[in-house]
Amino acid sequence: MNTAEIADLWQRAKNGLHTAELLITIDADASASRSYYAAFHAVSAYFLSKDAAYTRHSAVEAAVHRDLVHAGIWDRELGAEYSSLVSLRSTGDYGGLEHISKEDALHALDAARHVVEAISRLLPEPG
Repeated sequence: MNTAEIADLWQRAKNGLHTAELLITIDADASASRSYYAAFHAVSAYFLSKDAAYTRHSAVEAAVHRDLVHAGIWDRELGAEYSSLVSLRSTGDYGGLEHISKEDALHALDAARHVVEAISRLLPEPG
């Protein structure tokens, strides 16, 4: 287990939440993206603590559903929140003429907080 990398991912998760909060009124697209990355980094820290590392975002999402939701560690609603973050990030980063609304950015931030909180119960904060 690489504790330094886990600690770095955890710090990135916390920073992502803070940045997402700051960006909501300025840039909802960027806020949703940062919310996703906060959740992504938290989940990645958890999986790394279990000696599992993934190089693709789709692999992380699949692992969330396989290893957390289907294993009964997370409820389905939390898995759905993670997947909604994946979708919102895609729109925010690559949506072309489609953009994230402030309401959707707030939903993304709430979802990311839920994911980070859930991971914090599974993975005590490193450092």
